Amino acid sequence: MTRLRFSMVVVAALAISACSSGSSGDSGGPVELRFSWWGNEQRAAATQKALDAFQNANPTIKVKGEYADFNAYFDRIATQVAANDAPDVITMGGVYPREYGGRGALLDLKEVSGQLDLSTLDKAAVSNGNFDNVQYGVPTGVNTYGIVVNPALFQAAGVPLPDDEKWSWADYERIAGEIVAKAPPGTVGSEDPTAPEGIELFSKQLGEGVYSPEGKVAISAGTLTRWFEMTTRMRNSGATPKATVTVEQAALSAPEQTLMGKGTAAMRLEWSNRLTALRTASGKPLQLLRVPGETVNKQAGMWLQASQLYTVNARSAHPQEAAKLINFLVSDPAAGAAIGTDRGIPANKKIRDAIAGSLNEHQKVEVAFITKVSAKVSPALVLGPVGSTDTLQILQRINSDVLFDKIKPADAARRFIDEVSKAIGG
Repeated sequence: MTRLRFSMVVVAALAISACSSGSSGDSGGPVELRFSWWGNEQRAAATQKALDAFQNANPTIKVKGEYADFNAYFDRIATQVAANDAPDVITMGGVYPREYGGRGALLDLKEVSGQLDLSTLDKAAVSNGNFDNVQYGVPTGVNTYGIVVNPALFQAAGVPLPDDEKWSWADYERIAGEIVAKAPPGTVGSEDPTAPEGIELFSKQLGEGVYSPEGKVAISAGTLTRWFEMTTRMRNSGATPKATVTVEQAALSAPEQTLMGKGTAAMRLEWSNRLTALRTASGKPLQLLRVPGETVNKQAGMWLQASQLYTVNARSAHPQEAAKLINFLVSDPAAGAAIGTDRGIPANKKIRDAIAGSLNEHQKVEVAFITKVSAKVSPALVLGPVGSTDTLQILQRINSDVLFDKIKPADAARRFIDEVSKAIGG
């Protein structure tokens, strides 16, 4: 989201912060809801099945779905909120619920608690939607960030898969280099790992994290310098792609557009709920591993997080019906059967149990991974404060300059801290 667009959101939100329509009752008459999410056509088809089931159970409520590619989605939402034309139910993720909720653009869900039963959902996941003691979001499912690997490329290079109970970031760098040296031409050992989640993991293992609970930058310049030194070495050795390829990839998000989806990358840092789509795109039996450094550093860096959150537009004309839709999506077996694990492992155990027998091979791998790591992850992630939605773009700009040798790792570290601090006002 650009700073200009977010400023527009701020103006709009300030105007609506005192006029939530959450007290409106369920009309019982014909109602049309708009529901937005990001994703590809595969997600859209699964979502539509769930919406069809909801409409069959609630014939007086019609739901119009709206979706976009991830890179365009939040710009669209920002524009819609600023123009008072946002959907009734808005799918959010990351720090966006805090951003929008703090500006008054999202409904406090206690106002529609009669339509929402959160007691059946995983408490840790539910807490991901609570900011400043206000419940703004309902978790779609549980997710984590790990390493996706393509075993076929490891085998082609004669390199064994790493033991993710023992490996370090030095092992990750070495293995990526071995693969590119021994695998068929056109193969890379790993896609460039630089992303907010990547440096969060790396720094949490060292006892830091990108943000502090007080809403300040917590990651140190030394840790960031180590990260950029590693990624620079990997680029120089060919273990990761050329700078031009990495920068091009940063603008793409569809699974089939990634190097992993194309079958040319042996490793990729990624959210676990993207495994099925990446497996489908690549046609390969991709696997998930714990990230490097989990057992050899100060502490574990991986965390469980609500993969996405359903929120209600504070100015929705039909907040009760919007809440009813959300409750159906997270608690009804028909919705669970349609959505499966596409939005993360269901946060509702009843739904997890209900879909267990219908999971395909890809989904079973994902569920098994979540089960494996759930007892080994660190405490809940410290989500970014207001303004931290700029972090991704800041990191991408700085990483581009590092990869093109326009800036040294140590200077990149200081610049990241300075720019993120300015963005979050601290």
